[in-house]
Amino acid sequence: MDIKDPKRALAVSLQSDKDHLSRIIHDITGSVPTPTEGSLAGTTHQLPLKTKYYTTTVPVWLDLIDSPSEWASSFLSPEASEVLGVLGGLLLVFSIPDGTTQTESTRQLIQNVGKVVHDGLGGWEWDGVKLAVGVGSALDVDDWDELCAEAGLEFVQVGGGDDSDKLQQFGEKAGIPRVKEALEANEWDLGSADEPHPDEEHATADGKQAADGAAALEDLENMDFGLGQTDLDVLKRALFTHQDSEQDGPDKSEQDVNDQDVAKVEAMMRRLQAAREAGETMGETQRRKMAAKAVEEVMRELY
Repeated sequence: MDIKDPKRALAVSLQSDKDHLSRIIHDITGSVPTPTEGSLAGTTHQLPLKTKYYTTTVPVWLDLIDSPSEWASSFLSPEASEVLGVLGGLLLVFSIPDGTTQTESTRQLIQNVGKVVHDGLGGWEWDGVKLAVGVGSALDVDDWDELCAEAGLEFVQVGGGDDSDKLQQFGEKAGIPRVKEALEANEWDLGSADEPHPDEEHATADGKQAADGAAALEDLENMDFGLGQTDLDVLKRALFTHQDSEQDGPDKSEQDVNDQDVAKVEAMMRRLQAAREAGETMGETQRRKMAAKAVEEVMRELY
């Protein structure tokens, strides 16, 4: 299938990391981006994609960030809603810090990009590809991996030698091959952006048919996106505790409580379903971390 009207991708980095951004774009597209008036900011580069399912060329908007907080505010403004509405991918490129000064500025960068992911794009429920490419050869990157997961981004490390043959702990691709794999697995057809996803319709229908929270929660065991039995038990216990506390309230009728319970279960199922879908193209390690983060967010909303 030839996708003639694809969604767009947005690739960003700090101004100081513009060379890293240029290199990563070159590695995934096969060509070097050409600056406009001496800067990559505001330029568009083409990403050709060809799989056995589709062929397309995705326009990649490049942007350089001076102030992460101001950048996030601009992308969360009403004027930017049309831009976010056509995005199918977000790629953050950053240099893995080797000092404490750089560490804080990089944390602020990731956190502010995370604000756009969660508040502007829809967080876990957004079906676009969300990648944070850390450039550097550091051996201990667990903190950066975790911070990116909190921001709703999949962390991919690039650097420290040839990434072409690298595999992660469970045998999945790493480095640039992983970035390409994630981009190819994404849904780029802009024409389907406004259509309801079949899985979302299915989750909503199941929620309406559920007599109570227990029936819907049983479906979690079949979602296959990294939740262990312990996580399921904790999640169920949290929901039921929340339900019991609301039912003890004097100002709510039984019907009101039941309706609210069903709505909460439906919302929770959609959130976890979105996390499962986002993790389908990830490796085992990233998928488990994303699942744990989704459960944490759901439980936080229950209290």
